[in-house]
Amino acid sequence: MKPEEIKKLDAYFKRMFNPAMAVKARPRKDDSAEVYVGDEFLGVVFRDDEDGDLSYNFSMAILDVDL
Repeated sequence: MKPEEIKKLDAYFKRMFNPAMAVKARPRKDDSAEVYVGDEFLGVVFRDDEDGDLSYNFSMAILDVDL
């Protein structure tokens, strides 16, 4: 993802969910970014640009031990 996309997603996650959330670039991937709350990894947001419609998909695994 481009840095300006990551900034927009970061602002969105902060505004919609939690000001402590942060969206960061992934080291070896350019189609997605990582989402954190503080130092804790939450999930990955993927860029989906199929059929000319741009959207973003957030994927978060929830472990049973965390419930």
